Amino acid sequence: MTDLERRTPEITVATPADRGRVVDSLVAAFAADPVLTHLFPDPASYPRHAAAFFGHLFDKRVHRGTIWTIGRGASVAIWEPPVPPEPEPADPLATHLPADALARVRAYDAAVHAALPAGPFWYLGVLGTHPDSAGRRWGHAVMRAGLRRAAADGLPAVLETSNPANVEVYRRAGWQVVREVAEPLPTWIMQQPTHLNEAGRR
Repeated sequence: MTDLERRTPEITVATPADRGRVVDSLVAAFAADPVLTHLFPDPASYPRHAAAFFGHLFDKRVHRGTIWTIGRGASVAIWEPPVPPEPEPADPLATHLPADALARVRAYDAAVHAALPAGPFWYLGVLGTHPDSAGRRWGHAVMRAGLRRAAADGLPAVLETSNPANVEVYRRAGWQVVREVAEPLPTWIMQQPTHLNEAGRR
């Protein structure tokens, strides 16, 4: 066990009861993020639309047991395991977002997924910490929970970020840029090789 792991509060797998705090943390954490400000540029409606967006992501993955949290949602990593997507009878976001915001969400999602590597991998869809808990490296801790699962499966891990400052942060954690996307906004696809996906990292 590393020093960081000894200092980190308990990491738990999110349950539906954690939805409210998880969504609140992510809405606050991503208020200035390039992707979220692109998707929902109006500050007045951002809290409502971002809550619908993150709530949708939470609902899609919570039953898979791949959302790790600290403080029952103060810090959150939403991972997508390498399993076939489940069909949705209708787009739940369509009832919560105006048409222009929904179009931006769909365009961004399509552009990113077209750029993702081929083959199975674990996908880190969202990593965020409430500003009140920032600076404690809890994000690294919940991220590693998914990396351990990827390592157990012998698979790489993949993420994307549109925040240039995050690229170097992720690089220091072992991630490598494997592709760049120009539209609808600059985005970096990053991958952590299988041999780095372990509890202690070499």
